[in-house]
This record gives sequence, C-alpha cells and structure tokens, in this order.
Amino acid sequence: MKPPAELDRVPWSELTHAYGSAEDVPELIKALYDTDEETVDGAIYELYGNIHHQGSVYPASAPAVPFLAHAVLHAPHKRADLLMLLATLADHQPDDVDSPHWDGSSVAAICAGLGTELPELLPCLHDAERDVRRAALRVAAAVAGLLPEEHHRALLEHATTLHTTDRAPAVRADALVVLTRLGQEPAAALDSPLPEIRLAAALLAAERSGPPYPSRLLDVLAQDGAEPDPGDDAFPWPGDTTQEQQLTRLLTDDPDAGLAVAARWIAAGDLGSRGSWLVRGIAETWRDREPEVLELLSAALPQQRDPDALGGLLRTIGDWIEHLPEPSADLRDTLHRYATADDEPAEHALRALVRSRDRRAPALVLLRPGAGLIAAAALHFPAAADQLIPVIRRRLAAGATGNDGIALVGALRQFGSAARAAEPELVGCLRDERAAIVAARQLGLNGRATEEITDLLAQAMQSADLSLRAAAAAAHYQLTRDADPALRAFEGLLSARGQTHWYLSGLRPLGSAAAPLLPLIEPLLEAGEWTRTAAAEAVYRITGSPDRAVPVLAGVVGPTPVGLQALRALTEIGRFPEELRPTLRGLAFSPLRRLTDQLRSGPTHQDEELRGLARTLLALS
Repeated sequence: MKPPAELDRVPWSELTHAYGSAEDVPELIKALYDTDEETVDGAIYELYGNIHHQGSVYPASAPAVPFLAHAVLHAPHKRADLLMLLATLADHQPDDVDSPHWDGSSVAAICAGLGTELPELLPCLHDAERDVRRAALRVAAAVAGLLPEEHHRALLEHATTLHTTDRAPAVRADALVVLTRLGQEPAAALDSPLPEIRLAAALLAAERSGPPYPSRLLDVLAQDGAEPDPGDDAFPWPGDTTQEQQLTRLLTDDPDAGLAVAARWIAAGDLGSRGSWLVRGIAETWRDREPEVLELLSAALPQQRDPDALGGLLRTIGDWIEHLPEPSADLRDTLHRYATADDEPAEHALRALVRSRDRRAPALVLLRPGAGLIAAAALHFPAAADQLIPVIRRRLAAGATGNDGIALVGALRQFGSAARAAEPELVGCLRDERAAIVAARQLGLNGRATEEITDLLAQAMQSADLSLRAAAAAAHYQLTRDADPALRAFEGLLSARGQTHWYLSGLRPLGSAAAPLLPLIEPLLEAGEWTRTAAAEAVYRITGSPDRAVPVLAGVVGPTPVGLQALRALTEIGRFPEELRPTLRGLAFSPLRRLTDQLRSGPTHQDEELRGLARTLLALS
C-alpha cells in the first residue's frame, strides 16, 4: 500500500487515462481523505470516469491501485465505494488470462497489483459494516483465480468463515460466490435454510449447467427470486452485474423456464414488477412468444399499485398486442376498462386497445385526441377518416407543432385522397414551418397543384433547413412534373455532402427524371453504409436496372437498422445474390430476435419486418 505522501513518486503526467494526461489523479486520491463526504463522493465519481471509463482501464489505472487500497483502510468515508472501485478496475473474464494480449495489458497490471494488496485488505471481510464486507468479497472475487497458493489458502479460510458464520445472510451468500471462484462450493448450499444462500447456489448452478435448467433449480429461482434484494442494496459483481440482472439474464436465456418462473412471481404479487419485467425481456429476446407474454402481462395488471408501473405495463401490452392475429375478447375488455378510467395510465391502455383493432377504440380516441393516439387510430382504422380528419384539422389549425404536429400530419397518409380535406391546414404548416417537412410530403402525395401550394414549395426549396429543401423539391416535382427546379435543389444538396442518405431517399418521387444527378450519386455507392444503401436504391429507381444496386445492398443486409433498409430495397427489386441465402435464412428462421427495437418508431417491431422481408425474398426462388 502507498500513502498519499508517495504520490509524487509516480510520473502521472506521463501516464494517461480516459481523458488524456493523468496529472489530475494525485489530487483526486488526496481528496479521498477529506472529512467532507461530498468531496469524497466527487473524487470517487471522477475516478470512475477517468482511470475507469465505460468498462475500459488505462495505463494510469494500475499505478492508482496501491493508493486506493491505502485509502480503503485509512480514509474516513466511503470505504465500501472504494472497494467497489478496486473490484471494478480488476474486472475481467476468466478466459481473458489465456489471451495472448493479457500480459502487458492494463487490466493484468491492475490484477497483479490488487493481488499484492489483498492480504492487507482481508480484514475488511470482517468489518463491522455489512456493505464493506460485501464490497471486500467482490474485490476478492475479482482476483480469486490469480492468487498465489499462500494467498489463495488465506482467502479460502476467510470466505469459509464468512459463509458459515456471518450474521448477514447476504454476506454469507456472497461468500458462497467467492468460494465457488476458489473451486470450493459447499455441496449442501441448495438446501440451506437461508433463501439468500439457496438463490446464490441456484444461480451458480444455472451458470454452470446452461439451459434448459433442471426443475430443482427452477423451483429455487421461483421461490427465492421473487422478491427484489431486501434493503435495495443490490451490490453489483464485477462487470456491473447485480444478482437481479444475473437472474433475469439466465431466465431470459431459457424462455420456457423464464415464462414459468415469471408466472409464479406474478401470481405471488409481482413484487417490484420482477415477473412482468422478466416477461418483457423474453418478448424482446425471443420470437413468437407473444400469446404467452400477453397472457402473463394481462395477469400482472391487477398487481400493479404504482401508476407509473401500471402505465409501463399497459404500454408494453400495446407494443406486442398487434402481433396476435385475433386478441381475445377478455384481453380487449380488460384494456377497455383501463382505457375508460380517469387516470394517466388510461392513455397507454387506449393505445393498446387501438392496436388490438377493437371497434370501440376510435370513439374513445375522439374523447382523448392526443397526437400519438390519433396516429395509431389512423393506422389501424383508416375507414374512420370522416371522424379522425376533422380532429386532425382542428389540432393543426390550433398550432400543433413539434412531434405532435409531425404525428398529426403523418396520420393523414393513411387516408388516401380523403386527406385532401386537410389541405388548408397543411398549407398553414408549410407556411409557418410547423411540421413542414411532413406537410410538404403530404401535399405532394395529395396531388393537387394550386398556385399557392407550388409557390410555397418553391420558397421552401430555398429554406435553410436542408431536409425541408429536399421534401419540398420532391413534392414540387410531384405536383408540376417540372424536374428542373427539383434537380437544381438536389444537385446543391448532394454537392454539399451533409445528411446525404436523407437527400438520396428524397429522390424516390422523381424516378428516372433524376437521371442527370447520376454523376453525383454513383460515386456514393462506395461511401458509408447508410449513404451507399441510399445511393444503390436511387440508382435502381433512376435506371430501372438492378445490376449495380443489388451487390451493394446485399453487402449491407444484416440485423441492423441499415441492414433492414437494404433488405427493404432488395425486396422491392425482387432479387438477391445466391451467396446471401444463408444470411437470409438466419434472419428468417432464427428463434431469437435478430434486431432490437427499443424506440418502436414504426408501425411494427423492426425484427418482425426483418423476418418477413427475409422470408419474402427466400420465397422468390
């Protein structure tokens, strides 16, 4: 260990951390000894951000270890936090040690230094403060596999004592984890009278066995994992993984087991929303589990006591309910009951009711005409245009702007020619630059050319907003069939090389009329993924030939947002190279979701679209 007096013996200015020179580290370490807790908190926060940053460590990290170890024993505050910082710095996977890159790495130097300091830190395992004991066990776990025999025996003795005698069940369970990392897991841990120990033993056994898990383990996980960590002190293990996160991950890896355990947790009260959160994770990870997921989420609704938790659960039901070909009457009646309540969760329930295609939904939307609800109703009930368009017009005329304005104008797209009724409001949006980009696009789709509209679009082609220029240029061409103004606008946009892929996508309405722009577009076939994908689509639409577009698009296809866009384009073309077939089969038939969609910005989950497009292409041959 090294006291602060020795800090000047380290050439900190020659070492680096996440933000460059480590010359600020000595002052941060000195601040750990301050009597003011807020000062110590601030120093620890800064150290977490520089000598450790988002899972990375640096040349300055290992030299800080002996000083941090000294602070653990001598600083007046935050000893548990300092121990957790040491454990986090030393975090690594066991097989990292066998990597040819281990020797000489920063994390190897940290572990070597921490292993040297560990004998003097062992008394922390018997500290009067439970949090210090738990944090010290995490330090021990981080280097357990790297200790020399003498230190290994000493740690084994301390961990065994803690596991059998500590007064805190959580500490005894943590000690079990350390014993396992030392190769000495007690055989009877699954039968312990303490639920904390049983749960820790079951998690360790599940990690070893992998899915499918034995029924004995599932019984323990269901019985002892239902309640969140008592005292809300879920200490993470190295890797920032808490026991709750580990439990959720393991059960998500085995969806049959996970849904069975979640059902028991929900039946037991869904404490801390643990059961419903597990169900959500399974839905986001595995395909074709929606019927079971929605049944369990519906069962969890009465268990929610917090309005935010209830709203979140209803929102999740709304995310998945359209995946059911025919949602049950019971589920729709449940949603209707929540949707007609006078509280905040009612809006989430109404959104779910709309997405369930329940015929009662449009009338309720008219009573609660939020922009998002109107957009959802337009998508699922386009036949309700005569009811919804007047509401959209009133909202736009009243000055709707931002995301609300965009959603309202976007909703008009579902109504075809009936959307022309909102033309005065769209003109107002374009003139006032409220949701102007989508308003310009909708005016182009409406297909009604008036002098006022074409003049406004011509003015918008000079806008400082380049995306508005592109939308206005395309709409102007759609209404006038005069390509020259649009070509001039797009020539300027493509020459500027800003958000090029957005401008290329805007060329779609021009079709072959955009041929004069090919000299600007063709070099972009070798640009970044988004740009070359958009360039390939543009080349195909302009020339009608798939020859140059298909190889570019095939090279981008994959389980990513840009890969999905490339797949859309290939599906439109109706052709793909044979070497893409294995990739398409993986996207089409994997039981796991290949693409996450946390934002849910489209009408359906992106993974469902990915799978559907892949299957469509495979069916072509």
